[in-house]
Amino acid sequence: MIVSILVFLIIFSVIVIGHEFGHYSVAVRNGIRVREFDIGMGPLLYKKRRGETDFCIRALPFGGACMYDGVTGLETEEEKEMIAQDEHAFPNAPVFARIATVFAGPFANFLLGFVFALIIVAFSGTDLPVIQEIMENSAAEAAGLKAGDTIRRINGEHIHLYREVSMASSFNRGEEMTIEYIRDGKRYSTTLTPRFHEEDGRYLIGLRGSGEFVRTNALQAFQYGFYETTYWVKATVKSLRQMFTGGFHRDDLSGPIGMVKAVDDTYDAARPYGVWVTILSFLNLATLLTVNLGIMNLLPIPALDGGRLIFLFIEAIRGKPVSPEKEGYVHLAGIAALLVLMAFVMFNDITRFFR
Repeated sequence: MIVSILVFLIIFSVIVIGHEFGHYSVAVRNGIRVREFDIGMGPLLYKKRRGETDFCIRALPFGGACMYDGVTGLETEEEKEMIAQDEHAFPNAPVFARIATVFAGPFANFLLGFVFALIIVAFSGTDLPVIQEIMENSAAEAAGLKAGDTIRRINGEHIHLYREVSMASSFNRGEEMTIEYIRDGKRYSTTLTPRFHEEDGRYLIGLRGSGEFVRTNALQAFQYGFYETTYWVKATVKSLRQMFTGGFHRDDLSGPIGMVKAVDDTYDAARPYGVWVTILSFLNLATLLTVNLGIMNLLPIPALDGGRLIFLFIEAIRGKPVSPEKEGYVHLAGIAALLVLMAFVMFNDITRFFR
């Protein structure tokens, strides 16, 4: 468990540093002063000033921050006057420079996920959506699918990896599916309705196996590294959608404790196969986490990057900003709500181990 905690802290720190560096790099390029670049939260452990920025390491290894002047909207009158005269303060930058700066954090998470995915694919290959085996008396058999068929689309959505087929099956609730596939070089289309499987407790298409694993060359590594990243994007988005359509349970939420447990499970599963398999398994988990963080930050929730982007887009459309005080109070309420959610998730993680 100690090893898992250390690995989690390394993975999470890399992801957070990447996110905050995205904000920092675009801010500096747009002439916005970054007053403080924090890694972690809580009491200050170390500080080094470089240029106009204090780079700080704090005691609690969770989260981070890229702080600019004038972003809270809750400054004193004296501070507001100073900010108004400072061309390098965040509110005085052009609105699209501020939009780019805020968006750069989540974008850095996606870019980092692509780098992780590229390494994974380059070393371990990828899973092509080729059917290995058809279950007897299944929806797939009734629809005429056969082993060796390559699935190309499901309900109009492009399929590049076999895991995308599995994902489409796992999120299905008995709805009809249109599947396009290739057999002997020709493209065909069929329609099927997954059947409920009592033992698994869910609807199944009727496919067995895990696709056709192949090694990739250098060019294919970039191609399938991109597909790998988009797979995790789609998986995260579909999971979020499920939260709002009734297919959500509180155990689906997980915080730092739950993530440490996921790292521990990954370590236990991969360790018997050697160091390289363990490293690649951790990179796979890191890809999921960084893509997840990028998407969560883009949600239109106050205090998150997505919430700030909403106010900036409103400003771009109106030609003038929303009152800084009003925006500040909205983000303050968002922070309070997020703290309550974090407390709930942590409590849920702890109680889950005692059930």
